[in-house]
Amino acid sequence: MFGEKTDDNIKFERAVALKAIASKAEELKNQGAAPFEVQSFINGSRGKLAKEAPDPEMYSKALKAAAMQKKTRS
Repeated sequence: MFGEKTDDNIKFERAVALKAIASKAEELKNQGAAPFEVQSFINGSRGKLAKEAPDPEMYSKALKAAAMQKKTRS
């Protein structure tokens, strides 16, 4: 789906995918799905998106946070 693309294209496609996830979650909610089911759908979809098109900025932030946590615990 994402292939070799520029960072801007990936960000745009991630934004479109996140909007689609939000729309589907709203649809599930309106159809009477339990809040747990809606949240499970959102979490699963966002996880799959993260695997298909990782966000380099979020990855960098996560690495820094993990390093800070490790530093404060040692």
